[in-house]
Amino acid sequence: MRYLLLLSAVFGLALPAQGDALDVSGFVEAEGRAFPSESRSIEALDRAASGSFALQPEVRWQLDAQSTITVVPFVRFDADDSERTHWDLREANILLNAGNWDLRLGLDKVFWGVAESRHLADIINQTDQVEGLDEEDKLGQPMVNLNVLTGVGTLSGFLLPYFRERTFVGLEGRPALPLPVAEDLAVFEAPDEERHIDYAIRWQGRFGEFDIGLSHFHGTSREPSLVPTFSPGGLIFVPFYQLIDQTSLDAQATFDAWLLKLEAIIRSGQGDTFFAAVGGFEYTVYGVFSSNADLGVIAEYHRDERGISAPFTIFNNDLMVGARLALNDEDDTSLIAGGVVDIDTRTTFLTFEFATRLAEGWKLEAEARLLPYVANGSVETSFEREQVVIIRLQRFF
Repeated sequence: MRYLLLLSAVFGLALPAQGDALDVSGFVEAEGRAFPSESRSIEALDRAASGSFALQPEVRWQLDAQSTITVVPFVRFDADDSERTHWDLREANILLNAGNWDLRLGLDKVFWGVAESRHLADIINQTDQVEGLDEEDKLGQPMVNLNVLTGVGTLSGFLLPYFRERTFVGLEGRPALPLPVAEDLAVFEAPDEERHIDYAIRWQGRFGEFDIGLSHFHGTSREPSLVPTFSPGGLIFVPFYQLIDQTSLDAQATFDAWLLKLEAIIRSGQGDTFFAAVGGFEYTVYGVFSSNADLGVIAEYHRDERGISAPFTIFNNDLMVGARLALNDEDDTSLIAGGVVDIDTRTTFLTFEFATRLAEGWKLEAEARLLPYVANGSVETSFEREQVVIIRLQRFF
């Protein structure tokens, strides 16, 4: 209800304006997912395939040269998982621009980071995990965001007055976690729970070939600890959201065909203070084999001081290698393939992403997330049976 009220308020601000520039776009999507192995979850044991539809319209209203209203709702209908059938306001905000500063009020999505395989610095928005385990899809975050241009970069401040809990698949959903997650039993360290006011500050600037971002966040962690708990129905996970402080650095250097990347964080509040980082490079060969295609070679190393105690992450002492092929054709065809290998256990995770335009306004995407080798006792054994192949057909308007 609170998001409907916010949406009505945003549109209410815009309705009195006459002759405003209104732009409506978006997409509708049909998605099919196939799971080669039986699930560990009894409720999803026979769920070998699943289908869903999604819709995301985007409305942008240019009130005048200094103010813009943006509304981006999202809804998905899943054939099997009631938790994956959900809707969200990805964005619903007004932007006021005064030249050397701008102010955004409402729900928005903010991205920080430069790495390919994991975004350690990205912490403002909550993960919409029912959309996928790769943590790429985010929920809209209520915020007051002020950005000020200075002589040495951009200084940004964020006031985050409401916390959004992470979404998890239901009992019949896949890819499934080892135990069902009882979201309604979530525990917060902050006495005011979701209404705890978080804040963040960020500086980013460019110096020659280097793009650098420094950030600090204080508030409720977007990454909950999942606490195994006995319930009348059996063992479950209960999300525990701690208060944390996280300081991060993200940096990228560009030298001709080379991109050097680094993300590093120091976080306190979830047990002992720990350090985590991901760093590597991307090298692009332009016009590979005397064609129009570009081939990028990617390598990144991950280190997390928490080791195997890190909550459901495969990135603690791992090497990622991959390649990005862009055909640069009229259909904008691209392919990304990569693998993550645990240096300690040799557990291997593979991912493939393909995209091409079928016709004007139509796009086809295909993904595969596979675990060809899993060491006994590793955290990846929880997902060994949750390998998935995904096909999406999108119509843009």
